[in-house]
Amino acid sequence: MGDHVTDTRGYLAGDAADRAGDLMGMFLDPSVDGIICARGGYGAMQLLPLLDYQLIRANPKVFVGYSDITALHSALARRARLVTFHGQMAAFSEPPSPYTWRALMRTITATEPLGTLGNPPSGEPTVTLAPGRATGRLTGGNLSLLSATLGTPYEVDTDGALLVIEDVDEKPYRMDRMLTHLKLAGKFDKVKGIIFGESVGCEWDERYRRDEVPPRSLDLFQILRDMLVPLGVPLFYGFACGHGRDRLTLPFGVEAEMDADAGTVTVTEAALTPRPGQAGDTVQ
Repeated sequence: MGDHVTDTRGYLAGDAADRAGDLMGMFLDPSVDGIICARGGYGAMQLLPLLDYQLIRANPKVFVGYSDITALHSALARRARLVTFHGQMAAFSEPPSPYTWRALMRTITATEPLGTLGNPPSGEPTVTLAPGRATGRLTGGNLSLLSATLGTPYEVDTDGALLVIEDVDEKPYRMDRMLTHLKLAGKFDKVKGIIFGESVGCEWDERYRRDEVPPRSLDLFQILRDMLVPLGVPLFYGFACGHGRDRLTLPFGVEAEMDADAGTVTVTEAALTPRPGQAGDTVQ
């Protein structure tokens, strides 16, 4: 446990310098093999200028988190060239599902490419919005943070990427605005494909579930069709990598192939390699 992991400061998980110190200490501690964030939360972006990315690059370790941790994924990719893992965190209101747990443990321990990943048979099916296949480097995360980091040295690099996007409890007009922000910033210009994770609470604005003609809100699918389908790249919605009960752990920074018709992602590059001379031990 980090020294300050239980700290609080209003809506923050303690002082930014203390949190950054905990994180740097874990990267530099040889007894720590991997770092799993307690949770995503407000203030993650405050850590970005406080980290020593050269030291992190020299001491690569498994790093796991999602939601607001997207800011750290983008920064570690850009400044430390680190493969990171978009997946289950340590603090949760209920235990992770068996699917989520198996996905996490397999992904952060496998020294071979993960192969094909898809939603659990008992889960919701994906929705194909633009058919086709594409290959590229996996990256992305929470839409709110992808949008918020634009214009900073830590913004996501989407050139040649398979871009993963998800969010939770955002009104449709806000999803529209954030996607438009990414589009105006050129972040969709060179993407190879888009994988939209299930976005719990974003599919429809509950305020507009009335018999209104015409409806006063667009739903998320209308927004995606208006904003992303014209890009001409494969696109599907509902991948189990968001804030839902079942959650895949995705390695960001490795090569993969997406199949928008099947709703799958096939990871073709290993995220971890054996540490020389230490059988069974791994390092990025």
